[in-house]
Amino acid sequence: MSYQCFDLEIENRVAHIRLNRPQQRNAMIREFWDELPRLVRDIDENARARVIVISSTGPHFTSGIDVGMFAETPPPDAEAARRHRIQYGADFYAVVQRMQDSFTALERSRIPVIAAIQGGCIGGGVDLATACCMRYATADAFFTIFETNIGMTADVGTFPRIVKLLPEGIVRELAYTGRRMGADEARAVGLVNAVYPDQATMLDAVMKTAREIASKSPMAVYGCKRMITYARDHDTADGLDYIGIWNASFLQREEIAEAMRSRAENRAAEFVDLPPMRRTIGKS
Repeated sequence: MSYQCFDLEIENRVAHIRLNRPQQRNAMIREFWDELPRLVRDIDENARARVIVISSTGPHFTSGIDVGMFAETPPPDAEAARRHRIQYGADFYAVVQRMQDSFTALERSRIPVIAAIQGGCIGGGVDLATACCMRYATADAFFTIFETNIGMTADVGTFPRIVKLLPEGIVRELAYTGRRMGADEARAVGLVNAVYPDQATMLDAVMKTAREIASKSPMAVYGCKRMITYARDHDTADGLDYIGIWNASFLQREEIAEAMRSRAENRAAEFVDLPPMRRTIGKS
């Protein structure tokens, strides 16, 4: 299957999704919002890989949402204009929900998602990056909550997630000013895991990390992702209770035994992949 905004390569149980519109600074056009969740869900639901890496092409990771998406065709008559005024809020809310769901698909995926960011990560790019499990950057990378600079409030996912990654005062400064946060500062405050001199070096390191994750038990990594996200969004008592219930249901003694045997025998472990997700009840 071909995509307008992305290229996909799967190797060594790692799915590499690349934004592929460098001449347009990988602006997020209408097709982007359908293609990204479809790609992620296909990889996850069909157990095609154990890790997803999202990278980009050209000088910038992404310039964010293509403002052309919001261009409106004038209503043809007065009655159409009246309907448009009345329906505008509901229409806008539905569009925002659809866009939010595109990035929430990254968070809901059973497998880890890693962002490898070069150059500018602007506006909607921050929404995307904060929905990933981990972020790595090149030395020339920068992050900006750019929406403030064009008179709007970021609404596709930045604030609910970034306030759980960074101190509130830093988030407020970035949001209120719209300034750029460089890669070194992003590393210092914990927004990115590591900074590399160039994209090739970054991708080599990110793929090494992805392959390391892919070598672990998919069931264990799935549990880790669920528990970390749940703990982030709930109090300690709820988190403790949930991990107990999770392991009572999902703990696999055979996978533990295989992990221990493979380490003792100094070989790659042979873990069972996650099952494909069934869309129709009763079908096997």
